[in-house]
Amino acid sequence: MPGNDATVRQCRRKMLGRHRGLSVVSLAFAVDQKGILPDHMIAALAGDGAILPAYDFVPDQIQPASLDLRLGEVAYRVRASFLPGPDTTVAERIDHLKLHEIALGDGAVLETGCVYIVPLIESLALPDHIAAAANPKSSTGRLDVFTRVIADETRGFDHISAGYHGPLYAEISPRTFPVLVREGSRLSQIRFRRGNALLDAEALRALHARERLVDDGDADVSEGIAVSVDLSGLGPDGLVGYRAKRHTGLIDVERRAGYDVADFWEPMRSRKDQSLILDPDEFYILASKEAVQVPPDYAAEMVPFDPLVGEFRVHYAGFFDPGFGYAGAGGRGARAVLEVRSREVPFILEHGQIVGRLVYEKMLERPHSLYGERIGSNYQAQGLKLSKHFRA
Repeated sequence: MPGNDATVRQCRRKMLGRHRGLSVVSLAFAVDQKGILPDHMIAALAGDGAILPAYDFVPDQIQPASLDLRLGEVAYRVRASFLPGPDTTVAERIDHLKLHEIALGDGAVLETGCVYIVPLIESLALPDHIAAAANPKSSTGRLDVFTRVIADETRGFDHISAGYHGPLYAEISPRTFPVLVREGSRLSQIRFRRGNALLDAEALRALHARERLVDDGDADVSEGIAVSVDLSGLGPDGLVGYRAKRHTGLIDVERRAGYDVADFWEPMRSRKDQSLILDPDEFYILASKEAVQVPPDYAAEMVPFDPLVGEFRVHYAGFFDPGFGYAGAGGRGARAVLEVRSREVPFILEHGQIVGRLVYEKMLERPHSLYGERIGSNYQAQGLKLSKHFRA
């Protein structure tokens, strides 16, 4: 029918315009505009048909600088993790590798040590100048649920090339706790960007001078804000973190404040030498020594301190939204919670040891809502904090 596509786009814009009160218009950019798309531009991207959800977005699905991705109706247990590579779709690889299918409509348990592929409710039809990157949500990382996003014909996880048209899939592998998920559960999030707006060392130093990104006058900002681990002990009991217990019950990812900490975690106290030996294949929740903040016109991401230091992995969930820890959004600087897993050998962490760097990117525009403002942000002004599933 003539004009039918335009009518569909108009209806979609009206629907998205009601989502958190965002004003939705078609996107247009100047040639030299670069940066991360904020909430209202994500809504506009969907309104233009570049994001194609099988069902309407739910409230709070659009975050200040990202979009939560929802699991579809079926999970495929596969023999091993994989990348499709050029000229191959994820669906084709699933056909060769799947062991069985699991319906998620009424909920299903994903077991530890297994690999699952789940088609997502959202697919993409990106314009040639918009690329995307995915990451686990904070609560997913703090449960030690290893989650990555895969697209067709790709050579890497969590990266979607500009102009990509096709479905998205989540690879899910619970490492410590079995988890109960269902259709619509949100384990991953995706950011959209135009060009490269990563701040170089000079721009980052200037931003730190204006905004004081970290509560350390001698902060190392040469290649991103250096983030170190705090093993001095917090509070009168000297708590430094938690080590996950083995052979626990399952965790329903939709259940907030539903579990006792003692059933799943062993608290760890500070030692006289302020060190911690990471045992192989154990999972820890620790906190950064620094309190950090992300100003409203920027987004940040935690990256490895040194890719050559492979003894441990830090921070599965790397996205920090505009307003994180920011005083104007209800924060006073916030500790970065560190999800830490040692690898093949025991490894000693020491107080103040740098474990990651926080790199900053410019937003295309300031989000309509910042992290901590009216969107149910769970970790604003946080210290050492477990995921939202556990009772404080």
